[in-house]
Amino acid sequence: MKKKVVLAGGTGFIGKYLEKQFIQQNYEVIIISRQPKHLSWTDTKGIRDAVENAELVINLAGKSVDCRYNETNKKEIFDSRTETTKIIGKAIESVQNPPELWINSSTATIYRHAEDRAMTETNGEIGEGFSVEVAKAWEKSFFDFNLSQTRQVALRIAIVLGKDGGVMTPFKNLVRFGLGGVQGPGTQMFSWVHIEDVYKIILFIRDRKDLKGVFNCSAPNPISNKQFMAEMREKMNRKIGLPSPRWMLEVGAVVIRTETELILKSRWVIPERLEQEGYQFKYAKIEEALTEILS
Repeated sequence: MKKKVVLAGGTGFIGKYLEKQFIQQNYEVIIISRQPKHLSWTDTKGIRDAVENAELVINLAGKSVDCRYNETNKKEIFDSRTETTKIIGKAIESVQNPPELWINSSTATIYRHAEDRAMTETNGEIGEGFSVEVAKAWEKSFFDFNLSQTRQVALRIAIVLGKDGGVMTPFKNLVRFGLGGVQGPGTQMFSWVHIEDVYKIILFIRDRKDLKGVFNCSAPNPISNKQFMAEMREKMNRKIGLPSPRWMLEVGAVVIRTETELILKSRWVIPERLEQEGYQFKYAKIEEALTEILS
């Protein structure tokens, strides 16, 4: 019998990559999504059948935060994370043969704006504001389930970099058109992780039956926004990159209907637990990651 993995919210940038990798490993991949042709979130029996006998459930579901934080969008961002987590948890509770491991996405944005020191799982300080409240509620809805047969891991994922989509598309466009300079002060820290490491971290946690709880899913060498943009310009062979001061970002964010927090918040996050447990990053430094992505 084929091994089975359930990918909830599996139609985004990370989900598509994971689907491809698991299919190559000869898994049966079942995707739960609001999009057609996939298992619907309203299909309670279908979701129960999906998690029954699954080796692994990975929940990435959630409305993109790349939008204006008006009341409608805020409610959708919040509910799309907490409600989907509850649906999966209830399905796992109700089956005879539950999955051995349930990995739920969380976010490195849960920590405060940090330019003074790195945030780890043990000494990280939880921040304030809408994004942090979402992250806290997301993790609470996950850990409120106490599943005796299923290990639970929340991955606090940093900004994911990879070839086909995600944040690299807008960053490449900025650099290409000569706008790849410092954004805001440039001192804000940029915590990132290569998409291949996200997949390998999932396999590492799958194989290490003793691991559960919260893990920072970020490369061990975060850099400043200034360094990141300089690396992008160098790899794309663009000598000039005009800076974007804060006021310009605020205006631009309104025009393209997003929030400046995505660029200006200083995320300084270190994967302390993963490194202590012996995970070795394939892409530990930004130069290596960008060389692969931009080649």
